[in-house]
Amino acid sequence: MKKLLPLITIITLAATQVKAQDDGIAQLLKTAPGDAGKLIGAYANPLFKGLGTGLNNGWTNTAKTKGLLGFELRVSASGVFVPTADKTFDVTRIGLSSSVRPVQGSPSITPTIGGSNDTKPATLGIYSNIAGTEAEVDRFTLPARVTPIIPAPQLQLTVGLIHHTDVTIRAIPKIKAGDDVGSIGMIGFGFKHNIMEDIFGGVGGKLVPFDLAIAAGYTRINYELPVQVRPSSGKVPEPGSVGRTDFSTQRLDGHFNGFNVQAIFSKKLLAFTPFAALGYNTSKTDVGLYGNFPVTNGAATYTVYTDPVRINDKSNGINSFKVDAGFQLDLAFFKFYASGSLGNYKSVTTGIGLGL
Repeated sequence: MKKLLPLITIITLAATQVKAQDDGIAQLLKTAPGDAGKLIGAYANPLFKGLGTGLNNGWTNTAKTKGLLGFELRVSASGVFVPTADKTFDVTRIGLSSSVRPVQGSPSITPTIGGSNDTKPATLGIYSNIAGTEAEVDRFTLPARVTPIIPAPQLQLTVGLIHHTDVTIRAIPKIKAGDDVGSIGMIGFGFKHNIMEDIFGGVGGKLVPFDLAIAAGYTRINYELPVQVRPSSGKVPEPGSVGRTDFSTQRLDGHFNGFNVQAIFSKKLLAFTPFAALGYNTSKTDVGLYGNFPVTNGAATYTVYTDPVRINDKSNGINSFKVDAGFQLDLAFFKFYASGSLGNYKSVTTGIGLGL
């Protein structure tokens, strides 16, 4: 899966430059689909959780809602920090088949995509029964870490409606950035309602020292990347696979969803508005490899699997409470935002906006 995981990170539109782990990622498809899915899921787990966390950030930095048809165009980005517990995984504890295991002298603990440079990647062997004797028919080294911080974008337009309510739309039209990067698109929607205005009307700010609002938002990123996984050198297809050796349609499809609900407290002090929020956020990842993929199964042959890997289990998402705190700075038409989030995955978010 050439450049698979680093290029998923590129969909975040962040400025981070990531060196692709071409050989290591491609090697994972030398194992059978069940093993490949477990290895990819364990290695990419921090990416999936970090991206899900980042998609739920940046919706708002104040409980105050806009007036009718007031608007704000905002561009922001989050950096999500991978916790220590998710920086490594043990290849002997993820349920691999008995035919895939560390070679002699290799560690079983290996870095995830968000791991440490100090952790040496594991080397795994693929074993098969040949003439009644188990033999190593192939081996590969798992990829090293890429980045300890997962970036995620937020690009959105907010418009004020009646009854102290804002609606927000997030959107990036599908963009094909080339075969090495793939196609990227984003859609999302959200709302915010100022409860304090309901209770006290227009004098709410004079009777209590803060604004209080409830907000919710949903974001979905769709990603498609052409990939190239070819048979190991010297391997030929087994007889049953000869008719499925067209590898030109290989691709990765990824869908990343995040949902967030919050109660937000804020108070405007001239141009400065500090805020705090308590919320609950969830995310879901659905990543699959589609097309024909060659997988080594013997000393000289390979088997072809069609649509071999799909990762969409709950362990690759988030489902937790989080606490946000930060501020918004209003300078006439220009706005600046910054905040931090505490949860399973900690994060920081900054951005700029234009609006009334």
